[in-house]
Amino acid sequence: MSTPKARGQYAKGAERREQIIQTATDVFAREGFEGTALKRVAELVGVKEATLFHYFKGKQELLTAVLAERDRRSLAVGGKSEVGLSLMPSIAERNRNEPGLTTLYAVASATANDPGHASHTYFKERYETVVRDVAVDIERRQKAGEVRTDVGAEALARLVVAAFDGLQLQWLYDKSVDMAEGLTQLVEVLLASTHPTE
Repeated sequence: MSTPKARGQYAKGAERREQIIQTATDVFAREGFEGTALKRVAELVGVKEATLFHYFKGKQELLTAVLAERDRRSLAVGGKSEVGLSLMPSIAERNRNEPGLTTLYAVASATANDPGHASHTYFKERYETVVRDVAVDIERRQKAGEVRTDVGAEALARLVVAAFDGLQLQWLYDKSVDMAEGLTQLVEVLLASTHPTE
C-alpha cells in the first residue's frame, strides 16, 4: 500500500516531468534541439542535464513528449479537439514561428519508421488520428456539398496530410514557401466541389 509520502513524491515527479516537457518545448521552439539545448532546458528547470533523464528513459522519449506537447498546443490555439481543414493553415503558421520544433518533427518523423524506434508508436498513432480527423471533416463537407465527392474522404485526407508535410519540408529549405497559403490553395483546388454553383 502506498504511503502519503510516496504519493507526494510521485506527484512531485510528475510535476517536474511536466515542467521539463513545457520548458523543452519552449526552448526547442526558439533555439532548436541540437547542441546545448538540453543543457539550457536543465538550467531553466534548475537541475543538472543528467537529471533530466531521471524523468525520461532517454533523449528520444523526451523529444517524443515535446512533439506530443507541440500537437496539444496546436489544437489549443485553434480551440479544437481534432484537426480539420480549417485549422491546418493556422497550424502551418504556428510551425513557421517555431522552426526548432518543426525541424525536430521533420527529423524525428524521417527516422521513426523502424518499429523499434522510441517515437515509432507516436508517429503511427499521430498519422492515424490526423488522417481520421481530416477525413471526418471532409466527409461532413462532402455531405454539405462543399467538397468533391468523386474521391473518398480518407483518400483526400491522406493527400492533404501529405501536402502539409511536403510543404513543411520545402519550407525548411526555403523560407519563402508559404505553408499556410499553400494549404489554403490546395483545399480550394483539390477539394472543390465537382458541381460548381451556377
